Amino acid sequence: MAENEDGQEKTERATGKRQRDARERGQVPRSRELNTTVMLLASAGGLLAFGSSSGTQMIHLMQTGLTLDRQSAFDTTRMLSIVGDTLWDAFIIIAPLLIIATLAALATPLLMGGWNVSMKALAPDISKIDPLKGMKKLASPQGLMELVKSIIKASLIGGFATLMIWHSFSELMSLGNLDVRSAIVQSFGILGWIFLKLSATLILIAIVDVPFQLWNHNRQLRMTKKEVKEEGKETEGNPENKARVRRVQQEISMRRMMADVPKADVIVTNPTHFAVALRYDDEAMGAPRVVAKGADLVAMQIRTIARENRVPVFEAPPLARALYYNAEIGSEIPAGLYLAVAQVLAYVYQLKHSIYGDAERPKAPNEFDIPDEFLQRH
Repeated sequence: MAENEDGQEKTERATGKRQRDARERGQVPRSRELNTTVMLLASAGGLLAFGSSSGTQMIHLMQTGLTLDRQSAFDTTRMLSIVGDTLWDAFIIIAPLLIIATLAALATPLLMGGWNVSMKALAPDISKIDPLKGMKKLASPQGLMELVKSIIKASLIGGFATLMIWHSFSELMSLGNLDVRSAIVQSFGILGWIFLKLSATLILIAIVDVPFQLWNHNRQLRMTKKEVKEEGKETEGNPENKARVRRVQQEISMRRMMADVPKADVIVTNPTHFAVALRYDDEAMGAPRVVAKGADLVAMQIRTIARENRVPVFEAPPLARALYYNAEIGSEIPAGLYLAVAQVLAYVYQLKHSIYGDAERPKAPNEFDIPDEFLQRH
């Protein structure tokens, strides 16, 4: 079982963040055998598909390129132009094979790990040339796997190459009886099939190497329980810091709420356990709105601020409980409490008029029509 520097076993699977960080560093599962196999098979297929025509074009190119008139042979400027044209024509001839190999090289990473461009992987790293780390890699599962693969590849390719040449020996020898043009064209076909069969032998190695590379990649990314816990703290935030942030947010919210208490029209209380501050503006609101509410110490603070700012405090225990449990700060009161709150507001408005001598002192309401569903929550 793999261990980290602290001696703890890496028993946990890599988290999503660990995998993303590894990908940013360029650490993705890769199989060189898969890449090599696909590129060789694609190149062999391209050689079979375009080999004959490419051979014919090459023969024509050699004939025209080696045929010079006397004037061109002694004109250095003309010679350079001929060489340039010949090289360009040769590139055009082999371009299909190059395109096939390039497409295979670009498509193969999609089979395992996907495309990944990492600037961190391109950055110089002196530790990569550390001889001690190099020796450790030789003794690692990756190093041993590479050694085994090299031995198997040499054995397979050497054995199959000998078998293919022996099997095609008579056909290769018969090329000497053909004219140059026919021999070159036919040799491309023979070499294409030999190349294809030799490339196919690498499929066996790729079949073994791909699962190993996936396993080894996941093994290298494994984490200890401590690493998982620390990463969780970094991702979600330290619990102490989160608690501190919540306290600050609550304090800010409390100050904002208390600042709205002087704007209230009435404070409905329990009388001591609950306090709910209500405000109503018939031009801007569709219904009375809760601007502050609290229980126990917060309720006492609301009442204190209300008295300091001459906001009426009205004792109505059932209504105060119903408002506290069923209305949120900043939102309008539930429709079921409209009638009860209207009674309180009407009393408060009449009381204000009586204070200024515009009317007689009203009688405080003591009975409220509160639906049962608002009284069940405690």
